[in-house]
Amino acid sequence: MTKLATAVGKALADEGVRAAFGVVGNGNFLAVAGLMAGGARYVAARHEGGAVAMADAYYRASGAVAVCTTTYGPGLTNTATGLAEAVKHRSGLLLLSGDQPSGGPRPIDIDQEAFAAALGARTVRVTDPATARRTVARALELARGGPCPVVLSLPADMLGADVPDLHAVPARAECHAVLPMLAAAEIDAVLDALASARRPLLLAGLGAYRSGAAQPIAALADRLGALLATTVMADGLYRDSPWSLGICGGFASPRAAAIMGEADVVVAFGASLNDFTLHGGMLLDPGATLAQVDLAGAPTASRVDLCVKGDAAQVASALLDGARARGLSFSGWRQQVAAGLGLVGWEHEPYDDASTTSRIDPRTLSLALAGLLPATRTLVMDGGHFVGWPAMYWPAADPSALVFTGAAFQTIGLGFAGAVGAAVGRADRTTVVALGDGGALMGLPELETLIRVSRSALVVIFNDAAYGAEVHMYRPLGTDISPATFGDTDFAAVARSFGAKAATVRTVADLAGLRAWRQAGCHGTYLLDCKVVPDVVAKYLSELGGHIRAGGV
Repeated sequence: MTKLATAVGKALADEGVRAAFGVVGNGNFLAVAGLMAGGARYVAARHEGGAVAMADAYYRASGAVAVCTTTYGPGLTNTATGLAEAVKHRSGLLLLSGDQPSGGPRPIDIDQEAFAAALGARTVRVTDPATARRTVARALELARGGPCPVVLSLPADMLGADVPDLHAVPARAECHAVLPMLAAAEIDAVLDALASARRPLLLAGLGAYRSGAAQPIAALADRLGALLATTVMADGLYRDSPWSLGICGGFASPRAAAIMGEADVVVAFGASLNDFTLHGGMLLDPGATLAQVDLAGAPTASRVDLCVKGDAAQVASALLDGARARGLSFSGWRQQVAAGLGLVGWEHEPYDDASTTSRIDPRTLSLALAGLLPATRTLVMDGGHFVGWPAMYWPAADPSALVFTGAAFQTIGLGFAGAVGAAVGRADRTTVVALGDGGALMGLPELETLIRVSRSALVVIFNDAAYGAEVHMYRPLGTDISPATFGDTDFAAVARSFGAKAATVRTVADLAGLRAWRQAGCHGTYLLDCKVVPDVVAKYLSELGGHIRAGGV
């Protein structure tokens, strides 16, 4: 006989879960024992908010569902911000949590299903030990097939119940998402627009990457003579294409943005088209036709002219077939811009170096680091003003090699936790995590977890002793910015106290230790506390500042 919670944990491992992140308590201790007994790797986080961000990042980096596990009540409520981020990013993860007894709530309990629903997560509850194995399999199938986070609840009065081993349920046929039937009229409308296009641009988002649409979109671009671009979440999808303009939106270089602004027809595949991608409406020519391909079938931005309901790969293939059938002509746009495409990267943009003897220009720092980062890496970014610099200067090899925590929910403080999940999910890569000092301090407990868990990790903190985004948005208004500024933090000393190697960076010369760490094989965790010039504003924020203050983002 086995305790029910232990059997549930083991059942998840038997179903293929290879990693779990959590904080143990009465509501999940036995379940964690079951996970480990079943062969899953368990990583003890320092906070439940970190644990769920770890499971989220694991999914983003590896494509596999991980488990976050917490106790009931406050254990679950501590996951709120990270769980909301995972929901909005449509990440596949399963949150295994204790829950109130089946007979009703105790004084410490809340309505956990309502809590999860308010964040957009679905709850599956174990109600009968006899069917627990099927319940576990169903919850995991939902998490894998959504993708959307699923909360698997274990009632407190069942946790210690003796049950027979939960033997494997009969194998199910592999589940495939049912794709929507394409509307011929919607496809024809986009083909009509492409038929008249002289400067077509195809934009791929995270949905395009997840659907496997990279190849048919590239083939469609080659058929039309179109240029390619991606959202930041799909960075690297066309890294090797000579016709790629890179990231679309505020992170685009001035030269790339200027070319994108010349497009007369833009087809976006699997991209939400938020204000960051469209740069507050400033990126595209007002007269350009914008078509959106999305499973939801409804425009996500008022700027959209045409909408096609469908899977990105499905629609791209249909458009390619249609373009061939119609004999659409090859645009001459590629030849017109070919000479300048090799200069669209930020590394070709001049700037006046604002470095001093005590603080380094973040652009100078980022350019110097670009040549020192391990080639095989996963870049994890926290939220904050600083994100402009890594996005501009550190390209991703493919979308799985970029984990941008907090972007979907506009939060900070998940960077260290995200680095843990990425490090576990892709242990074959060095994890490079970039943070601002504000987010680093907010999520500081998980720095210890990263140092304890990672095989190879580089931490880069852009330290301006402030919440930089707020400073740069509100200082131009003459507002007192003292609530967003702080004294300096010695992150290098903190990292050393946790067992990492570290250096304080004020000039490029201070990166010598990083060179030595890389030459020695990038073992363990190395932290750079980079004292950056606080007055250098990233282009995306300087141009979007007024739009954000007005509530546009």
